[in-house]
Amino acid sequence: MQRMHLVDTTLFYSPTSGGIKRYLSAKHAWLHANTSWRHSILVPGDRTRLETGGISTLRGYRVPGTFNYRLPLAPRRWVRLLDELRPDLLEAGDAFHPAWAAWRVAQRRNIPLAAFFHSNLPQIIGRRIGTMSERAVGRYVRWLYERFDLVFAPSLHVCSFLASLGVRYTAHQPLGVDAEIFHPAKRQLDVRTKLGLAPATRLLIFAGRFAGEKNLPVLLQTFKLLGSPYHLLLIGGGREGRIAANVTVMPYRRDPCELAAWIASCDALVHAGSSETFGLVILEAMACGRPVVAANAGAIPEFVDSGVGALVTPRSPRDLAAAVVSLYERDLEAVGRAARERVLRSYTWSRAFQTQINTYASLVGAHPALPAAAARTAQPLISS
Repeated sequence: MQRMHLVDTTLFYSPTSGGIKRYLSAKHAWLHANTSWRHSILVPGDRTRLETGGISTLRGYRVPGTFNYRLPLAPRRWVRLLDELRPDLLEAGDAFHPAWAAWRVAQRRNIPLAAFFHSNLPQIIGRRIGTMSERAVGRYVRWLYERFDLVFAPSLHVCSFLASLGVRYTAHQPLGVDAEIFHPAKRQLDVRTKLGLAPATRLLIFAGRFAGEKNLPVLLQTFKLLGSPYHLLLIGGGREGRIAANVTVMPYRRDPCELAAWIASCDALVHAGSSETFGLVILEAMACGRPVVAANAGAIPEFVDSGVGALVTPRSPRDLAAAVVSLYERDLEAVGRAARERVLRSYTWSRAFQTQINTYASLVGAHPALPAAAARTAQPLISS
């Protein structure tokens, strides 16, 4: 396929952390190493700058209480910067004004337009405000995505949800893991000493945003029920230290290698979130050779089962505690090896982007404004 210029744009990008940042960074590196495509990213930042083939930023105000997320309130400037990047294909990673800016530029330039549905916006809004608002936001999502050629969904669960809203064209596009960074070899044998714990402590970890949908109170109640010798390490808050007799919290680890070391050094990952659209940290733990105990909800059952850990009743501290106890009756290392093998087989970034670039080719080939050379390499458009 001829050299194309793909531009990704989203509000949900923080230089500190986040699954969307990991997706965009991994895609940028993979496209550069494996294709002739140019790839540019336009996201919020502390200043406005344009860098074709790199990360362009639009100055925005820092959002308090977040991992350095910023909010530029300048839709017209977003349109102008996207247009100046001269894309051949656009992908929007949220359903807010960057998506509308991308649509306007795609219309003006007559190029394909894709979206990636990273977060279940109707469900998040509904949980905070109520069912009526969830339905209203669902109608908005359908109205917006009617204008897009394709919407990527990270799980079959999300594909089904989008179909229920009336979004017609979706592509199942799982995310991936850097299996060289998230690797069992990152394990550190002195992690319990670092945390001031006894050598026989049964240490489990959760890493991610301390957001409502992660159900952290369920985790805290679970470990209150478990007591000693079980200990929970929570990575992702702004605090650091012991917040309960058997719960330690520390800030999010910006360096993925450091995060991988903490995950690989614990016995297992425990996850109480019940509305995950994908759950990237779960696959990162599996890539580290760690079993997973998680809620049987959202997208999680698509890659977690008894072979790699356990699924439990959502929002049930008692069931979660029982599953943790049962996990230690198994061969943790054998379960961890099965978890890593599953990631290597189905969830590496390389596998994800090989699939995605074929889908991009479908969009380019199906678009009448683009050269016939691109159309000759296209695959059939994926739809739901």
